[in-house]
Amino acid sequence: MATEPQYVAQPVEICDWSPDWPDKFSVKAEAIRRALGDHALRIDHVGSTAIRGLAAKPIIDIQISVADLTTIEILAERMATIGYIWRPLNADLTKRYFRERPGDERTHIHMRRVGSWQEQWTLLFRDYMRAHVNEHAPYADLKRVLALRYRHDRAAYSEAKSERVWEIIQRADRWAAEIGWMPGPSDA
Repeated sequence: MATEPQYVAQPVEICDWSPDWPDKFSVKAEAIRRALGDHALRIDHVGSTAIRGLAAKPIIDIQISVADLTTIEILAERMATIGYIWRPLNADLTKRYFRERPGDERTHIHMRRVGSWQEQWTLLFRDYMRAHVNEHAPYADLKRVLALRYRHDRAAYSEAKSERVWEIIQRADRWAAEIGWMPGPSDA
């Protein structure tokens, strides 16, 4: 197995929401769709850049839903043809994680099994936050404070906001039950 590329560490930065983010997602998603074809059952814009009006790290997060993760070698080869590198040493075994080539625009790609709890959780969080603009300011304020505190420690930044994320997902779970939430169609 080839060694993983080395990336230049970047400080944690929170930016106001940008109308460019959906367009950046669309371009990346079209390339992924061409490369993976029917292997990609869903391609979704996820994370804070997918939530209009929410401040975020300026990194496009994409979730690719596949039927089975056991074909990762084939999927990784296809993703490499469009500049995304599988990171097999990622500690989260519920997904396969891809990053851009060093020097390209930072992109996080999370490949998950369709219907898995992690896949659904990610879509629910996004949809809930899209529907509940009142959640944006408190969450963005926390992210800005934590970005200053943990500017050079992304893992500590993520861990520090996890309690708030779980509070939000509890409200999202109640909302999902109230409205009968189901994921909408794939974004790409």
